[in-house]
Amino acid sequence: MRIRDLLAPESIQLNGSATGKEDVLNQMVSLMVKSGKIADEETYRKGVFAREEESTTGIGEGIAIPHCKSAAVKKPGLSAMVLKDGVDFDALDGEKVHLIFLIAAPDTEDNVHLDVLSRLSVLLMDENFTSGLRNAKTVEEFLSVIDRAEAEKDAEEEKKNSADTKNAAEEKNTE
Repeated sequence: MRIRDLLAPESIQLNGSATGKEDVLNQMVSLMVKSGKIADEETYRKGVFAREEESTTGIGEGIAIPHCKSAAVKKPGLSAMVLKDGVDFDALDGEKVHLIFLIAAPDTEDNVHLDVLSRLSVLLMDENFTSGLRNAKTVEEFLSVIDRAEAEKDAEEEKKNSADTKNAAEEKNTE
């Protein structure tokens, strides 16, 4: 599942500002609702806050990835916000959060939110990627940064899979 496929342009806020964690989570939920993927905004909102009470989703390095698996979600989705001044998010490293992605996942047996969380986390480990997102001037530029990063990651995985297949074939031939 590609990040870009889950992130609608109307669900991205590049010049966000918030008074605190509660404010930014409410804004993120509102951005998600704009994508049309939420059937019941209030139920989804409660789920996001309940998940955040379990433990912070402020992962450090100025990044937070709140998420919620809920029956209120019609289709998997993402919303994103860049906060130039940052917001206190109870992050693991105690730093302010400047980049937030909210994941919405339907309450189904497949844990789509974990797949999205994993893929997003891998991309967010790249400082050039996060810098590109934080400095994007337009939503199109923000999405372009994601498209390029995903294309590079897909090419790396394809190359690795091809090498693995070749190695497996060579091992079989030497038996």
